[in-house]
Parts: sequence; structure tokens; C-alpha cells
Amino acid sequence: MGRRKVEIRRIADKSSRQVTFSKRRGGLMKKARELSVLCDVDVALVVFSSRGKLYEFCSRNSFTNILERYHNYFGEAETSKDAKTVEGNGFEDAVYWSYPEILQIVQRYLRGPDIEKMSVTDLAQLEKQLDSALRQTRSRKTKLMLESKTTLQEQEKKMREERELLEKEIASLVSNDDNVNEVALGITDINTAFRHPRQATLHLLR
Repeated sequence: MGRRKVEIRRIADKSSRQVTFSKRRGGLMKKARELSVLCDVDVALVVFSSRGKLYEFCSRNSFTNILERYHNYFGEAETSKDAKTVEGNGFEDAVYWSYPEILQIVQRYLRGPDIEKMSVTDLAQLEKQLDSALRQTRSRKTKLMLESKTTLQEQEKKMREERELLEKEIASLVSNDDNVNEVALGITDINTAFRHPRQATLHLLR
């Protein structure tokens, strides 16, 4: 008998859904690791559970390096491919559009009556523009994520350096406090010697 085909749809039972998530997540991580080793490629995998818990896998390079490569790749592709004016529609490509302009185009074509008059070629051009706008948005999001992560790393480094400096200052204060106590004991012995010379002499003889 052949394998029964499993229908891909949302699992209704919460417990079964969690078990399936754990199993398939582990399998996905394993496949990503195998792909990285067998084919000598960089792989980055991010999974968020339904509760918002983060699971991630990264090959040899750090996650930050892979995200930077991703951002640079699409940045270069957008510059070379989308920096031209789309012929026949009177609009610049999405790489130069601001977000209000993107929203205006979406509202104009998708909510207005003009979409019914558009040909297949016009619809294909519109699809290209919207796809370009989506890539622009993703690229911007990735850049902000990288900047945020870099800022957090710098703050963490600064806090670690401040903690180390504070520990050194505390150690120095403790050391100075011990020296002060020793000096204080010495002064006490001298005062005792002046006040009770006989007792001090006997103390020294002992």
C-alpha cells in the first residue's frame, strides 16, 4: 500500500497542533542543517510559534551577516532592475515611490473603476509594481531590524564594560579599606605604648 496523502489544513485540536508543530519544527531545523552541510551554503531559518516564541537556525555565518547579505542583494537588485520608468503607465517604479504614493496607486487601481478597463498587460505591470513595492517594504524592514540589533549589541557591550569598571572600583575600595584598618590598628598600638609604656614593653617582649 502506498502512503496515505495527508490533507494540509489547520489542525483543530490545540494539543495535537502543538505536538505536530514540535515534530515538524525539529524536522525543518534538521533539513536546514543538512542542506547547509551537504551543499556548503548559508542558511538562516526563523520560526515563531503561535505564542510568539522564537526558534532559529543559522549556518556558519552569523544571522546578522546573512540578513545583511539579503538586504544588500535586494538593494542592488532594486537599483539595477527597478530604477526605470515603467512604459505606458505614467508612473515611476516603486523603488522611488514613497509609502503614501504606493497607497494611492493601490486605492486608484484596486478600488476605482479603472481596474475593470485594464488589459492583461496593464494588470501584469500593476502586479510588477506592487511586487516591487512589497520588496521595498521588506528591504526597509530588514534594514531597521539590523540597525536595531546593532544598537542593542552596542548597548550590551557598553553595559558590560561599565559593569567591569564598577567591579574594579569596588575591588579597589575594598583593598583600600583593608589598608586603612591596618593603619588604624598600628596607630592604636602606638597610642597605647605612649599611654602605658610598661604594658607596651611587656606586650612587645611577648
